[in-house]
Amino acid sequence: MTVHFVGAGPGAPDLLTLRGRDIIASCPVCLYAGSLVPEAILGHCPEGAKIINTAPMNLEQIMDEIRKAHAAGHDVARLHSGDLSVWSAMGEQMRRLRELGIPVSVTPGVPAFAAAAAALGAELTLPGVAQSLVLTRTPGRASSMPEGESLSNFAATGATLAIHLSIQNIAQVVADLTPAYGAECPVAVVFRASWPDERIIRGTLADIESQLDAGITRTALILVGPALAAEGFSESCLYAVDYDRRYRPQSATSQWAGWTPEDEVKS
Repeated sequence: MTVHFVGAGPGAPDLLTLRGRDIIASCPVCLYAGSLVPEAILGHCPEGAKIINTAPMNLEQIMDEIRKAHAAGHDVARLHSGDLSVWSAMGEQMRRLRELGIPVSVTPGVPAFAAAAAALGAELTLPGVAQSLVLTRTPGRASSMPEGESLSNFAATGATLAIHLSIQNIAQVVADLTPAYGAECPVAVVFRASWPDERIIRGTLADIESQLDAGITRTALILVGPALAAEGFSESCLYAVDYDRRYRPQSATSQWAGWTPEDEVKS
């Protein structure tokens, strides 16, 4: 018996990996975060599967369901929205499962920031503009922020910021970021990225707050940084005519298939 943590993606039911789909289809028990995982994804569950919405449950109740499945020898598909590596509460569940000696697996999912960038048609790292993307949030009821992980500190780097779980703090976000980025820095708010009711609001730090209506209260990602509106950026060397490509594999099975981005730098 194994608990399979599966990243269910940002919202659109077809933004699910093939591996995730197949795992869901093989598990007689499915626990899913009902407030964020679309019900269409549950269509991959096998007939007769026990499907449990964990939105109203606490951690102990979730563990009780997993213990029952473990006792019955049933694999569990544990679905969380987006990707499991950030803000999924997977860590605390895995800690309990390790204590219980229950095996786990992890299948990544499409993260919200990637779906938001796709909706914008934007590359978040542009040559000479930004080469770093910071995934962060503001303090909330569920989690505080460690000392040093402040928006003003991240803004000082000039990187593109993907600010999650913070639309309710937009006024503070603007106040914290304006000194470093300037009032005219581009901002995009993507509400429910990849869902049928997706909305995009573009603006600047000076006016983004005034553009948001009362319906944008949750499930919205704030993207901030010069890369969102840059046009005069340099082209990368990757496809330049005179670029040395000796470390770039010609196919996935070539002798250079083990290359890394660091190899490109060393060349």
